[in-house]
Order: sequence, then structure tokens, then C-alpha cells
Amino acid sequence: LEREPSIAFNAPRWWIDRLREAEPAHFARILQLQRQAPPLVLRVNRRRGSVEAYLQRLHGEGIEASRVGASAVWLHTPLPVADIPGFSAGEVSVQDAGAQLAVELLQVEDGMRVLDACAAPGVKTAQLAEVADDLTVDAVEIDAARSQRIEENLRRTRAREHALVRLHVADAAQPEHYAKQRYQRILLDAPCTASGIVRRHPDIPWLRRPADVAQLATVQARLLDALWPLLEPAGRLLYVVCSVFTEEGPRQAEAFAARHADARPLALPGMNGGQLRLPPAQATAWTAGLPSVHDGFFFAIFEKT
Repeated sequence: LEREPSIAFNAPRWWIDRLREAEPAHFARILQLQRQAPPLVLRVNRRRGSVEAYLQRLHGEGIEASRVGASAVWLHTPLPVADIPGFSAGEVSVQDAGAQLAVELLQVEDGMRVLDACAAPGVKTAQLAEVADDLTVDAVEIDAARSQRIEENLRRTRAREHALVRLHVADAAQPEHYAKQRYQRILLDAPCTASGIVRRHPDIPWLRRPADVAQLATVQARLLDALWPLLEPAGRLLYVVCSVFTEEGPRQAEAFAARHADARPLALPGMNGGQLRLPPAQATAWTAGLPSVHDGFFFAIFEKT
């Protein structure tokens, strides 16, 4: 990394330094992954069929694929979306294996009231309708144009056959414009630097500026503080960003817990005690045996005491 790292890894020096700070043992591997082609991973709509049946269908059509999660299928050779079997019929959606974990970690139960904040493009909104029955979901998106993507995904997956989904074009940090009740689950997929998905958008490091990290961390904190009062006692809020930067992950979660005495961090599967981040193998975009299937994410879940 000492010889022209910005050229070698297609990222400005400040970006490389941030990654080194966040993951000193793994940052070189992260930079290498950022230059690789991203995998195409699907989420099987288990309302419409099993993962096993879908894999058999793919293999029958000569498409090599592997299961990489509870509902996640990795196509070994990417296909145009229009050519993916079952996509147009809502049987599958394109969604990274790491991104699929957010709804799974939230542990939604039948009949719950759920807030999906910053919901576009609606892939997680549709996923919520696939994992539990009779949900009431408020999907909030500040961008009117992007909110149309939510509607498209809801129609394609037929999500409203299984859940009452209400779409609100609003700032999630201003709940007076959409919240009529409190929620038992809140999913906050917050705006971030997207440092965990650079391989999908290689221009991200060059479009960002060092000041963006602090500015986005401020936005994230504002959203967390605005949403927390909307959660019922014993309810859970999941904070997720597609970033591996410390300011947007561990520091953000720790600061939130310090500000809210009634926010109890919960252990996540594969974690030790009440730590706030996934093990490095998952948090930085690779797992044993699947070195390039997951993007980089940070997850933290809090229960209201």
C-alpha cells in the first residue's frame, strides 16, 4: 500500500486512511474487494416458493447458483435483471446477502406495527411482508421520485396481499408528518457514505469528501433521536448502514446508547455479549468460504427498556 495507494486501489488517500482506522487488520483486503466485480445475489420470496425449489429451477435452466443465506441465492454468473427467472413475477428480488440480514435481525412477528424509515427502493419493505403475517408497515421516504421505486417493488412482489403497507413521502426525522401510533419494530437504514458498497459504485470514494463523514453522522444521529420516541416499550430498533467507517458504525451506536438510558443494545447472532458490531469477517464484506458474497454493513439493535 505504500506505492501510489490512490492509484493502486482507486481511492483518495483520506479514504484509505479511514479504512485503515476502521479495520486495521483487514483494510487491505477491503480495498482489494472494492475493485472486484460485485456478486449478484437474490432474495427468494418464500411466500411464492422455497429456496430449494428455486435452486432446482435455476439448475434445470443451466444457471449455476448457491444458497448463501436464509433466503439468499448467489448467481455465479450475473444475468440482466430481465433474464432472471421469476424476477418479473415477484418470486425473487435483487438484494445483497448482507442487506437481507437487516429484516432477519429485526425478528418481526405476526401482527406487529413496523416503521421502515428511509425505505427506498422498497426492497426491505417488501421483505417485511414476506417474513410475517398481518403487519402494518409505515414506509417513509423523503424523495418523492425514489418513493415510486417502493411502489414498484410492492406491486411486483404482491406485498400488500400480506401486509398493510402505507407509503409516506416525508422526512423520517419529522414523525409528526406520518406517525399516528407507536411501533413495535423500527428499521432505520440510514443515509451514509456507502463505504461498504464501493465495488457496486466505484466512483463513491472520489465523489465523497472527508467532511461528508461527519455530516452524514450528524444526519444519522438526528434520525435515531427522532425515531426512538416512536418505539413502544420492549420494542426494537435496528440501525443499519452500508458503511465500514467507524464514525457511522460503532461510534454512532455507542453515542446513541449513551444519550438514551432506556436503549439497551442487544447481542446479534455471531456476536459476543452486547457488542455493537458484527465480527470483522461479516462487517467488512466477507465470510469464511464466501469471500465476496456480502457487502460491508454495520448493524446495531436496541431494545427499549
